[in-house]
Amino acid sequence: MLPRSVLGTAVRQFSCTARACAHTSHIGKAPIPIPQNVSLLPSATSLEVKGPLGTTSVPLESYMQLTFPQTNVLSIAVENAEEKKQRSMWGLTRTLISNAVIGMTEGFTLPVYLVGVGYRAALEDDPRGTTDGGCGQRLSMKLGHSHTVYVPIPAYIKAELPSATKIVLSCTDKHLLGLFAAKIRKWRPPEPYKGKGVFVGNEQIRIKAVKKK
Repeated sequence: MLPRSVLGTAVRQFSCTARACAHTSHIGKAPIPIPQNVSLLPSATSLEVKGPLGTTSVPLESYMQLTFPQTNVLSIAVENAEEKKQRSMWGLTRTLISNAVIGMTEGFTLPVYLVGVGYRAALEDDPRGTTDGGCGQRLSMKLGHSHTVYVPIPAYIKAELPSATKIVLSCTDKHLLGLFAAKIRKWRPPEPYKGKGVFVGNEQIRIKAVKKK
């Protein structure tokens, strides 16, 4: 058995070594493949991404470092990965750039399902037209309320109805797509007793058993 003095020294040395280990971001350090039909234009504060579906911009912090280790491959780094803020922004920025590249080339699609007896949706012309940034159409939905729910569709969202209970939303911006889907969902969030409501994507809920008296 080691003496207490030696054991204490060994423990202190081990903890110092652990603190000396360099921090990194597993998401941020992953390279981003850039398709041939996408062009990038970096500036001091942002990165412009241009593709077949349009152009978007991703904000960049001053400590972000962009390099091209290979042709059509983007690598992201930060000045000091030991700082928590830089390390967290490292992974976030990498995700935003990757989403921008996908959005400008393929776009994003998200299905919304109406689950419940009598629940249904239809596309119709919006009487307000394109005011307030709308595309001229709206969703008309019956969701168990005493009234019909109308949701105007923004100009940046494309909506299709392959059936009366399924809405397929498309957009080049993943964040805006999720916000609009959440706007639809809030009119009838899924409830855990009968499993009725508006479900977004692969959303699932656990059905609760009704307690009998």
